[in-house]
Amino acid sequence: MDKLRAMEVFVRIVEEGSLTAAAAALGTSLTSVVRILSSLERALGVRLLNRTTRRIAVTEEGREYLERCRRVLSEVEEAESALTARQIRPVGRLACTAPVVLGRLHVAPLVAGFLSEYPGIRAELLLVDRVVDLLEEGLDVAVRIGHLPDSSLVAVAVGATHRVICASPDYLRRHGTPRRPADLARHRCIEFTGSARGVGWDLREGGKLVRTPIEPVLSINQVDGVLAACVQGLGCVRVLGYQVAELLAAGVLRRVLGECEPTPVPISVVYSHSRLLSSRVRAFVDWAVPRLRQRLNGVELQQPPPRE
Repeated sequence: MDKLRAMEVFVRIVEEGSLTAAAAALGTSLTSVVRILSSLERALGVRLLNRTTRRIAVTEEGREYLERCRRVLSEVEEAESALTARQIRPVGRLACTAPVVLGRLHVAPLVAGFLSEYPGIRAELLLVDRVVDLLEEGLDVAVRIGHLPDSSLVAVAVGATHRVICASPDYLRRHGTPRRPADLARHRCIEFTGSARGVGWDLREGGKLVRTPIEPVLSINQVDGVLAACVQGLGCVRVLGYQVAELLAAGVLRRVLGECEPTPVPISVVYSHSRLLSSRVRAFVDWAVPRLRQRLNGVELQQPPPRE
């Protein structure tokens, strides 16, 4: 028995509502549909459908098997589409979105490189520090930071980034270095409010994640402004590792409380799940994912600093 063909027949019977309609949709005979369904049920050892002369009803086992069949058939079709798409030079509009700094440093260069490889595509890149609804805003692909909720979106992991606390050497000389989360209560803090206004910084202490209250002396919704104030010695900031990697490497800022940092935040390339994924989106995802992984692995802070 051709198991994939049998799955397709079973799914089509349920979707069409009858064996006769399924046979017509599949371009085959009713006898063939009945034979394939019977063979599938014998092979599985369960009844998938309760059939009468007027209607069919999916059994409990049938409902569970139906979802698995749909998933398998979708993955097979997507794999075939991906191979076919590679034989076609994609054309048309590609709309992407990413957080501002990540987009400026890493996504924009990738998009430019992709357009050089695929001159038939024109791209639009929206850089904003908020979660954008792809369908509502007509976007094809997003690069997102954070744990993604279950949805109809496909997420491909490309890396992770730490939430790090930094301060300038001058500030630390004047105010001392915080040794534990509670020390932040006596330090001047600068808050980045680009994605959401918080009520404290989550830090790990004694094996537990604790919310550490802060009283910011300055709140800014753009990370460049936050970092500029930090470099000037105004206080401590908490930002993402890739945002501050160059400043740390140059010694302009120093990383503190590294051993208290929470679990790194994942970075993913996200696109809508579709059985008819366009060739330009497939081409961009296949092209960008390995290159973005390489770029992020090269700049991200892999380990927290040792305790001083």
